[in-house]
Amino acid sequence: MDTRHLQYILTIAQKQNMTKAAEELFVSQSSLSQYLGKLEQELGVPLFERTRNKLLLTPAGERYVEAARKILDIEKETYADIRSLNNRSHITLGLTSQLCLRMLTAIVPSFKKEFPEATLEITESNVISLTRQLLEENIDCAVMAVHDTTAFSQDQVDILGTEEILLAVPKNHPYCKKNPGNVVAWKDIQKELNEDNFLICRKGSTLREVTNQLFSALHFDPSTMCETNSIITTRAMVAMGIGITFIGKSCKQDESKIHYYRLDPPLTRNFALIRRKNWVLHTPEQRLCEEIKKYFKRKSVKALMK
Repeated sequence: MDTRHLQYILTIAQKQNMTKAAEELFVSQSSLSQYLGKLEQELGVPLFERTRNKLLLTPAGERYVEAARKILDIEKETYADIRSLNNRSHITLGLTSQLCLRMLTAIVPSFKKEFPEATLEITESNVISLTRQLLEENIDCAVMAVHDTTAFSQDQVDILGTEEILLAVPKNHPYCKKNPGNVVAWKDIQKELNEDNFLICRKGSTLREVTNQLFSALHFDPSTMCETNSIITTRAMVAMGIGITFIGKSCKQDESKIHYYRLDPPLTRNFALIRRKNWVLHTPEQRLCEEIKKYFKRKSVKALMK
């Protein structure tokens, strides 16, 4: 049995659509349909019920998917065990924020020096995507800026630190003269900045989720100029006077051109190390997790999060 074909069925079950499954798997829709047809013919029962808009698992399909997941888990754990014999681990790590990327550049050199045969595969994405990949066990772990970890059990999550969210306003904005301090009340955002262009993160980011709470509480629908997940681009646009934005304290830069305000009441987000449920940690995996935790305990990072 080619275990790759098991993943075909799992992906069809997840997407509930042959076209979307084929796109996810990078195979042609006709090849995927032919494989499913041959498998169902071999089993003598349909695995999916064909409705107008969805492919839904039959009872036989549910049994097949359950078994397929177990087989793929065994394969993954066996490969990990074999690689661990010579510290040849292959670790898939998800990251969301700029601080997480800086963390990676700080810890990788020493990690690779200790485990030269280990491989790190990095995925940069948003919280929604990485959460799905962790739950489906498609990545081993992720360091994420998160607002909610209820999708995971407590033993999967280590909270690494808490970061304050700031309001970034161009230095030459009239409001900076009116309020030269470093604190802005929520009500003033609506009262004083309601005609400004807001540069906001795309849906799926923790920063967007947190700031949406502020807008909802104020019953405020801001004028949105653009949506992006690039903090560097957003910060540059604020520095040029194009708009205002919310930003994590760890991303605070260009203070000669940008005035940063703390919010009253404050808004925060957490950084967390989250592991997939059935991840087997050998020496390289354990050391990587230890180094990630140590990084977030260092005084320089603590200062960013005060």
